[in-house]
Amino acid sequence: MSPVSPVSPGTPENPENPTPLVLDAAAVTRLLPPAAAADALAAALREGLDPESAAPRTAVPVPAGELLLMPAASASWAGVKIAGVAPGNPARGLPRITGSYLLLDGPSLRPVAVLDGAALTALRTPAASALAIRHLTGPGRPVRLLLFGSGPQAYGHLTAVLAEREVTEVVVVARDPGRAARLAAHARDLGVPKARTGTDADVPDADLVVCCTTARTPLFDGRLVAPGATVVAVGSHEPQARETDTELVRRSAVYVESRAAAAREAGDLLIPEAEGAIGPGHIAGTLADLVTGRAVPPGPAVPRLFKSVGMAWEDLAVAVAVYGAARALHGGSG
Repeated sequence: MSPVSPVSPGTPENPENPTPLVLDAAAVTRLLPPAAAADALAAALREGLDPESAAPRTAVPVPAGELLLMPAASASWAGVKIAGVAPGNPARGLPRITGSYLLLDGPSLRPVAVLDGAALTALRTPAASALAIRHLTGPGRPVRLLLFGSGPQAYGHLTAVLAEREVTEVVVVARDPGRAARLAAHARDLGVPKARTGTDADVPDADLVVCCTTARTPLFDGRLVAPGATVVAVGSHEPQARETDTELVRRSAVYVESRAAAAREAGDLLIPEAEGAIGPGHIAGTLADLVTGRAVPPGPAVPRLFKSVGMAWEDLAVAVAVYGAARALHGGSG
């Protein structure tokens, strides 16, 4: 697949039947840096986008796993991601998450671009985490990063964190020691000399813990998280699955992308609530609250937890930014 189709949408060569841009995984990754993707999310929230009213994700079980349908729209743009989650793919040497994103002009609903869906997901999920980290960790303060996971999201989150904060040490915890070692080596290649593999025993020393795994049960004892540390959990969007335990949720100031989405999909919060450990009002704020200043993180005695489930408005905001970068690269046509 060519990164960009030979005829951009709306060009004089084909004004009546414009050809959408085709942006493959390499193009999506190359066109928009992680910090710019986080900026795109922040801009959408500052402009008044309300994640609480966003359309819910539709999940359809299929023999190979699950199909996810995620539509979103604004006055200027619309889009939909169709993603496949195939748990058996890694054993075949294929990515666990596949899919495509169709971006449309808002007023006419004319398709203007098709983006690689997995690459878009690998960009927008770390972007949401990076935006939370901007507000939940002190600016200018170096951090020790503990990273659970060794897949594409772990690599994406490493890059996103490095774009936001000075990182003095990276510790990678993963089921596969070889993959953990490769990610630690990648961190050294990115300029973090102290990068190694570790275990959950490293949790107390971490300033920032990022969980991007397929785990369905807690990865570590929440009592180990240091006061004032930040935990980001992005690996699940199912009511029965979680990466963090009840104790961490109970101790923490909790932030989410949307209260409505969390109430549908965030097992990290729904399970403690079902246990009676927290009430429905335990959430301290949303990403929009942090961006607009309506919520202020607590003092250093309290851990901060950002629980992300991934939302379609994030895909749309980042897809629009990628498309804009592609148009700028090709002279603004389209």
